[in-house]
Amino acid sequence: MAKFMTAEEAVQLIKNADTVAISGFLGMGHPEEISLAVEKKFLETGTPHDLTLTFGASQNDGKGNWGLNRWGKEGLVKRIIAGHWGLQPDMVKLATENKVEAYNFPQGVMMHLYRAISGKKPGILTHVGLKTFVDPREKGGKLNDKTIDDYVSVMKIDGKDYLFYKSFPIDVTIIRGTTADEKGNITIEKEGIALEFLTLALAARACGGIVIAQVERVVKSGTLDAMQVKVPGIMVDAIVVAAPENHWQSTAEPYDPALSGNIKIPLDSIPPLSLNERKIICRRCAMELMPNSVVNLGIGMPEGVGSVAAEEGFCDSLTMSVEPGVIGGVPQGGKRFGCSVNPEAIIDHPYSFDFYDGGGLDLTVLGMAEMDQKGNVNVSKFGPKIAGAGGFINITQSTNNVIFCGTMTAGGLKLGVRDGKLLILQEGKIKKLVNEVEQITFSGDYGRESGQKILYVTERAVFELRPEGVTLTEIAPGIDLEKDVLGQINFRPKISSTLAIMDPRIFQDEPMQLKNDIMAKIE
Repeated sequence: MAKFMTAEEAVQLIKNADTVAISGFLGMGHPEEISLAVEKKFLETGTPHDLTLTFGASQNDGKGNWGLNRWGKEGLVKRIIAGHWGLQPDMVKLATENKVEAYNFPQGVMMHLYRAISGKKPGILTHVGLKTFVDPREKGGKLNDKTIDDYVSVMKIDGKDYLFYKSFPIDVTIIRGTTADEKGNITIEKEGIALEFLTLALAARACGGIVIAQVERVVKSGTLDAMQVKVPGIMVDAIVVAAPENHWQSTAEPYDPALSGNIKIPLDSIPPLSLNERKIICRRCAMELMPNSVVNLGIGMPEGVGSVAAEEGFCDSLTMSVEPGVIGGVPQGGKRFGCSVNPEAIIDHPYSFDFYDGGGLDLTVLGMAEMDQKGNVNVSKFGPKIAGAGGFINITQSTNNVIFCGTMTAGGLKLGVRDGKLLILQEGKIKKLVNEVEQITFSGDYGRESGQKILYVTERAVFELRPEGVTLTEIAPGIDLEKDVLGQINFRPKISSTLAIMDPRIFQDEPMQLKNDIMAKIE
């Protein structure tokens, strides 16, 4: 039977050199009360130390000292195996200064590794990661010189290459839920996402480890609906009831029932985006949407595609999905990324990547920090800044139609719109279309060989990855081809013989009336 205890008592269960797995996705599902206690104990006593820390996604907003950033202390951790890094600045600093062993594997691979560990399997075999920086013929997912041990190898089956990711033991799992009964059965009715709570609990139990759970409240045994129990009490060793301030649903608010599917709100209550470079790019991406399709939207710039679809009134004509397992509704951005307003279904994080890896998506829209002449895209590493791959590799290598989006330049870019034309008021200092990306998060060669349709959408131009190479297909009205497009690229793209002008409605304040265009694609 699970034991109820304080966070300070629970962290006494973590031993030096343990491997600790933690649930969470940005501001959702992270056991903050326990992280706070771990940090406090380490600063006061120097223990626990030399931990191996593993997680699927960043659990911070890149700013405050909370979440996984509390674990970013030299000596507390010696090795980190994770799917996404970028939002824990202290942890990133440890990796860039060679103070920890640091691995970055695709987020979906991390989810499936946890499931393999729970079944005592040696690892997982997958196409995900081929020809990217996690391929052992490149970096093998290693982020610094201190990182030596190999977790990834190439295996050939029926003449095709696959990557094998090796399992590792988990000694402690720390998860979160909403309600626990007296036997330790846990439900998640007020969480915005289902995450990997159950999978991580199973993984620790399979390794002979322990499971610590943070919850909001306790109820009498036998009062929980059995169908709503996410983690059975037989899998839980310790339960901590958190203070309200350490148990918010998301970084943005303590609780919004529209995120957990408990209520539905009118979509016209979602404010439209202002007309700027983001809305311009998201509008052009939204023009590629198809009715009755399943679409994934990535973090950052792509989040706005959902807002455009809501403003144009055709959200109900397609199903939008977010990688931690949210299906339907309108994906949220910023501190709420990972949730949706009015979701139709919320499934476990590992199952979401089963769906993605199996080709369940019709289209994905993802960010583009760097793109090169081969069509490669980098979103994972820039000099000393480690962002990590997140779900990017799984999604881009398993979806037939992929749109990468971002501004053509960065660092001071200022735009204007007048009479349906785009004006470059101040050019950005940094060119994002380069000869060679620093790190390959998406392989253009892989995309061509797989027969994927790949578009690169910027505020002033659209490119397509064709067999002959990266090809310019559209430019914005008011833009000078040589000065504003070709002059801002470090390589010479192919130029389509049918080079077109981007739809002028993109550059107007009023809605585009895009719904009719989208629905006409059915005919």
